[in-house]
Amino acid sequence: MSEVTSTQPKRSRRGRILFAVIVLALVALILVHLFRQKPPKAVAEPQVVTVAAVTQGEMPVVLSELGTVTPVATVTVLPQLSGYLTAVGYREGQDVEKGQFLAQIDPRQYEISKQQAEAQLAKDQAALAQARSDLVRYTQLNERKSIAEQTYVDQRFLVQQNEAAIKADKANIAQFELDLAYCRITAPVAGRVGLRLVDPGNYVTASSQPGIAVITTMKPTTVEFTVPQNSLAAVLQRVNSGAKLPVTAYRSDNSTLVATGTLYAVNNQMATSTGTVSLRATFANDDEALFPSEFVNVKLLVDTLQNAVLLPTPAVQSGAPGDYVYLVNANHTVSVHKVTLGPSDGKHTVIVSGLAAGNTVVTDGMDRLSDGAPIKIAPVKQPVPAGGASAASSSGVPQGAGKSVPASVSQAS
Repeated sequence: MSEVTSTQPKRSRRGRILFAVIVLALVALILVHLFRQKPPKAVAEPQVVTVAAVTQGEMPVVLSELGTVTPVATVTVLPQLSGYLTAVGYREGQDVEKGQFLAQIDPRQYEISKQQAEAQLAKDQAALAQARSDLVRYTQLNERKSIAEQTYVDQRFLVQQNEAAIKADKANIAQFELDLAYCRITAPVAGRVGLRLVDPGNYVTASSQPGIAVITTMKPTTVEFTVPQNSLAAVLQRVNSGAKLPVTAYRSDNSTLVATGTLYAVNNQMATSTGTVSLRATFANDDEALFPSEFVNVKLLVDTLQNAVLLPTPAVQSGAPGDYVYLVNANHTVSVHKVTLGPSDGKHTVIVSGLAAGNTVVTDGMDRLSDGAPIKIAPVKQPVPAGGASAASSSGVPQGAGKSVPASVSQAS
């Protein structure tokens, strides 16, 4: 009886242990399964983007540089002799013609000097006439051997001296006539006179600064600008072929077109400090829109590329891969696509390699894009015609109701 009683507790204890082992094994299996099970991947929401098609067309190769309006002629009129300024014949800011009267220097001193030179000429002419008369007589006597040979020779030299004296007198008269011409100061070139530099009554001297007036040619005029040495070869190639390269000038804000002209001169050496070459373009400037020494933005049309692959400039990105774009795939995803860039006009950029006409690229909404990311193309905004908003509101129909806007590719203009 005691043996049976001792055996039952042992069996019940073994059962409990076995049950606990089974429970622990099941818990371990559940935990292993939970830890090995991968969490479900979050499905990325498509990024709303704006896209555009890669097109093919013409692309002007334009160099944009900063230029300075440089007049064809800027002349500072200086006095050629000394004297009191008796009159000024121009108005400040006046347009003058070449040869027009500007100022007058007191000429009386030079008139007196001219009269003295004319008197000296008359005296020397009389002396020459007497010497020639004596030479005729001495020639006859010398032929008869009636006078010494030396007397005849001296008379010949005297005639030559008097002839030279007359030439000197005439030169003096011409000099005083030139001085009298210098007393009347005229405009050496046509242009616009600046502000008055000296008033009547002042004593001026030869080449005295600041001069009598400054004349600047307003039309035609030129604009001087520089181009980098890397762009010089293309410019020289076009210039040497005889092409007339058009040049346009814009205001400093680069928004207003001022004038159009042509390139006509390239400097003969390069500035080593900047690696640039100076060029000059000429403008008719009939409306005088270009003002001397004004800063303008210059655009030089070097060439025009035909059948170039054109891409909207906002689509171009720069980063670790270099220059790249987000290419739109057929499954509404994007892929990073490296490209080689060419010239750009700001709105469009030439793609030398990497894309072809007809490809679609992302132009906006690419902040959170990555390679293989899904996208959703934003609908193209349709322009509202004039009066359309009022018509829709009056009819009680909300704007856009009943119209389906296709999510098509927006073409680059």
